[in-house]
Amino acid sequence: MDGKLRKISPLALSIAMLTATAALAGDEKFDTIAPGTLPADWICGVTGKGSPVWKVEADASAPSKPNVLRQSGTGTFPWCVKQSAQITDGFVEVKFKPLAGREDQAGGLVWRFKDANNYYIARANALENNVSLYHTQNGRRVTIKYVDAPVAKSRSKKLGFRSKELGWSTVGA
Repeated sequence: MDGKLRKISPLALSIAMLTATAALAGDEKFDTIAPGTLPADWICGVTGKGSPVWKVEADASAPSKPNVLRQSGTGTFPWCVKQSAQITDGFVEVKFKPLAGREDQAGGLVWRFKDANNYYIARANALENNVSLYHTQNGRRVTIKYVDAPVAKSRSKKLGFRSKELGWSTVGA
């Protein structure tokens, strides 16, 4: 961890995307999921246009071998959420590895997900070297906070929350 937890906004986390760890909730890993499928209780889509493709795939560089959840399609703002995740206080950590993209190479956490057009997202973009917090409302993404910050292509992102406080930090690879 870089030691800097940035307070971003008074929000509570309820769901996350990609490889997540939540206090007292355990780990979400994809190692027992059959490659080519989506884990049970996860839904995926896009805000805007496009055809995102989310599925579990084998990856030798996976944080916990052998599988990862990968997005290989295209879309304005692709998302994938675990519907049943509900956390009040704790932290969620996501590990992502940007592979390609001319406009964005990003990953992050989604919470307070209502539907494809209404949710919050904290996103780190390795291509632009920034971390942003957005509120997507009625399909329109509104920036709450934007921070220029180096985003290594294989580092963890940690989102902490307690009651109505939210913070974001970079964790070691």
